[in-house]
Amino acid sequence: MDRLSAEARSRNMARIGAKNTKPELHVRRLLHRLGYRYRLHLRGLPGRPDIVFPARRKVIFVHGCFWHRHEGCRYSYHPKSRLEFWSAKFARNVQRDSETAARLQDAGWEVLVVWECDIRERPAEVERQLTAFLGPPRRAVAPDGRRSGSQ
Repeated sequence: MDRLSAEARSRNMARIGAKNTKPELHVRRLLHRLGYRYRLHLRGLPGRPDIVFPARRKVIFVHGCFWHRHEGCRYSYHPKSRLEFWSAKFARNVQRDSETAARLQDAGWEVLVVWECDIRERPAEVERQLTAFLGPPRRAVAPDGRRSGSQ
């Protein structure tokens, strides 16, 4: 049984956004600090990826473990009420994620998924994963924030 009324739960769920989430903002700040520049939520691409590198033909999705069902993750718990509804919703989310990644790859884009739990618990691993996926930034950034010449 849900602790909230149906109206209160509906208001709560409606406030959960798809863009500019805390994990996404964390990844964006990290990328910027590392010297990468990117575009956000490009409408012309399947699934409107969270972070897009058009010149590199690479995209990053920042997935919440609960909504996108990160397998084996403690944040990927299942609600106790309305099991049939939630099971169907989660299955649709996972299917859509898979189809979106396949469509992007078929169009020549490389796809990386960064999970919310990794951002929280293993930030150094996320940084390593991002730099391995993207390669060196186009322009180096000095420790004092000034840009040096092209690389």
